[in-house]
Amino acid sequence: MNPKIQLACNVLWSAHPVLQLSVAGLMFQRKLHRKFPIFFAYIVSQVLIFSIVFPIYKWGNYPEYFYAYWITSGVSLVLGFIIIHEVFLDVFHPYHTLKDLGSVLFRWAALVMLLVAGVVAASSPAGAQGPLVEAIVTVQRCVRVTQCGLILFLLVFSRYLGVSWRQQSFGIALGFGGFAGVELAMLALNSSGHASDSAVNLINLVGYNVAILTWFAYAFVKSPAREVAANLPLSQRWEQSLTDLQHPIPGDSLIPMFEGMVDRAFSRTNGHQREEPGVETMPAHNKSPERIPALATRRFASKP
Repeated sequence: MNPKIQLACNVLWSAHPVLQLSVAGLMFQRKLHRKFPIFFAYIVSQVLIFSIVFPIYKWGNYPEYFYAYWITSGVSLVLGFIIIHEVFLDVFHPYHTLKDLGSVLFRWAALVMLLVAGVVAASSPAGAQGPLVEAIVTVQRCVRVTQCGLILFLLVFSRYLGVSWRQQSFGIALGFGGFAGVELAMLALNSSGHASDSAVNLINLVGYNVAILTWFAYAFVKSPAREVAANLPLSQRWEQSLTDLQHPIPGDSLIPMFEGMVDRAFSRTNGHQREEPGVETMPAHNKSPERIPALATRRFASKP
């Protein structure tokens, strides 16, 4: 690696704990660690991971750095995936049924990712990296795609959910989603041979620093109240529809509905009789058009 690029990477990497401690301190000061405990734990864990991995990288041997890096990467991925669920719960806080549905989908997504990672690790050929690295890389790509999907979801449906782009949950998703997009793009360029490993490392470090600065900015700015959007009734209809699916109306509850329909029909019939008191009942063989309504009225009214 070019010495200048190596120096730039070390500087950018060393800036991570400084920026992360600033974010953690600001969150603790504004009591945001209570609202987003998993994200706060993630920020603190990244500082601890740096204090372990960076000294091994500088003064340790390669096997120690290899296992330390990939094991801590697995821990970061687990926390990063749980943060997606935490942001989702904050966005759907007013909609309990939608929140429950999202939690179920989240658990199934986590199970599917674990199964895919296990299959990839078991079927991967024996190489220098090993099955552990293959499994972590597979889960990493799945989590990055999910993070990108989360920010796209908020961008599209924010006006339906009353979520402002100035809220902390939006900022957390924006930081993760932006970094995930950069990492996936650089991974694709590296796989196609259009970007070297040193360029990928440098740009990924820059992207992660930008993500930390985004979190700091959103932690510093006061989050506004949820917006009352013009399309908010649509999300309320989603909530009501899912509630009706979970708690369907019993079958015998249709009887009062039909009784009400019959009562309204009789009330209209009696009102029609009072409006035309002079109409006499004609014989059944005389079915003139003007007398049929009166005949039908008398027959319905004569029923017990």
